[in-house]
Amino acid sequence: MMARVPSTADPSVSTLRALVAVSADGLALLDADGCFVMVNEAAAQALELPATDLIGRPAPFLPVADGNVASVRRATTWSAPGGRRCHLEYRVLPVPGAGFAVWFSDVTDARRQQERLAAIIRAASSVADFGSLRATLDAVAREIVLTANIAAVQILAVDADAAELRVLGMAGFGEAPDFVERLGDCRRRGARALFLDAVRTRTPVVVGHRRAAIMSDLSWAPLHEIMSRPDWDGFVSMPMTVRDRTVGVINAYYVPGEDPGSDSLAFLEAMADHAAVAVDTAALLSQTRSQAEEQERRRLARELHDSVVQQLFSMRMQARALRAELAGAGSDPASVRNAAEEIAQLSSSALVDLRRLVFELRPLDLVEQRLMDAVRAQAAALETRTGLVVHVHAPAGLEPGGSIPLKEDVYRIVQEALHNVVKHARATSVDIRLATIDGGGLVLEISDDGRGPGEAPAEARQDRLGLVSMRERAERWGGRLTAGPRPGGGWTVEVTLPAPG
Repeated sequence: MMARVPSTADPSVSTLRALVAVSADGLALLDADGCFVMVNEAAAQALELPATDLIGRPAPFLPVADGNVASVRRATTWSAPGGRRCHLEYRVLPVPGAGFAVWFSDVTDARRQQERLAAIIRAASSVADFGSLRATLDAVAREIVLTANIAAVQILAVDADAAELRVLGMAGFGEAPDFVERLGDCRRRGARALFLDAVRTRTPVVVGHRRAAIMSDLSWAPLHEIMSRPDWDGFVSMPMTVRDRTVGVINAYYVPGEDPGSDSLAFLEAMADHAAVAVDTAALLSQTRSQAEEQERRRLARELHDSVVQQLFSMRMQARALRAELAGAGSDPASVRNAAEEIAQLSSSALVDLRRLVFELRPLDLVEQRLMDAVRAQAAALETRTGLVVHVHAPAGLEPGGSIPLKEDVYRIVQEALHNVVKHARATSVDIRLATIDGGGLVLEISDDGRGPGEAPAEARQDRLGLVSMRERAERWGGRLTAGPRPGGGWTVEVTLPAPG
């Protein structure tokens, strides 16, 4: 529907009117004051008002005086009659003696979809390992397919020399668990994987009509069945770069007739940036976990040497002395009895230390055992071994949510804190408190009545409570750790963890 379009017999004017009327985008003419003078049907539908109601109304578009900026795309908002807030993108061009011509489109749904996708992929940056990263980036791939005119998507992690390839997300191809193996077979046959060019050059690879080339190339035969499932034609490989290195690519397969324009490439580039951060974060978390496990192994090795090994050495010396005593002509029964009792005491002490170390090496199976039960078992074992009084305070039925690795880190924080209380604090009692906070987060507090840090030797304060290790475990899940003296004496370690996910 048109408004205020002068009738004329000029064929060029009639043709222009027809083109304006059938345009799928909003077209409008504004007067010098920025009010609507003319709109086409698409404009009326986008603004959700009849053309007759729009004429004379101020437009949301900013007029410009320079015709050279017509190619600049601008953004604005429009409040529709029903209260819906529309996001519009537009270009404006001054028309001498007639006001301004405006082209615009409603990008509300696309923007919301992209915002939702950006939120999903930002969440991927907080994943704990590559297992959860795969699940998240699978969802990202599905969202990309829904957001743009793309038939299928692959998110691939590629190492520096392209020797190792992993699928981190896929959508549009159906089930393809052996994709990597088939791709490897294609490469051995001589197939040219263009996404490797994107990895090498760190620039997007854009190819039109790629499907026909792949399906006619026998070197791609192992993948023909999978690649024929989606209806696609053009291809884009967008590199995922972070910290000056490429960690993978997003491969997008466009529906026939859809050319990957600048807007689509910008969208893919933004998604690739987010995905690269997620992949890099998962790798750093994995590395941090490996370092923490190595430090734990070294600590256990030191304790094994300082306790059990020394006790076994003493037992051997006592056994030799006992043997020599028994071999003598007039062995003293009292000396023999004392040596035997000392061996018994040493063996008993070594057995206790060995059981403790075995418990620390494999303390629990959190798939079958609740975290709170494991914490209480640790507290009971510590009481039995050291005589330290340990109280566990938690609401009835409390069981923190989250993944098994998260619960294991919470347990390890408790374990490390208790270990260092025994080693440094000279305490008589410890309180462990766990509680949930709004939104599903967790607060953990370990307090003792021992000496404060000012009374401990410098070496003990430096080694105190493994604070670095505990802090890393908390920060791995977006949490924070604080530690300090209690007002009435002693020391407190407090950990706050946000809700999982």
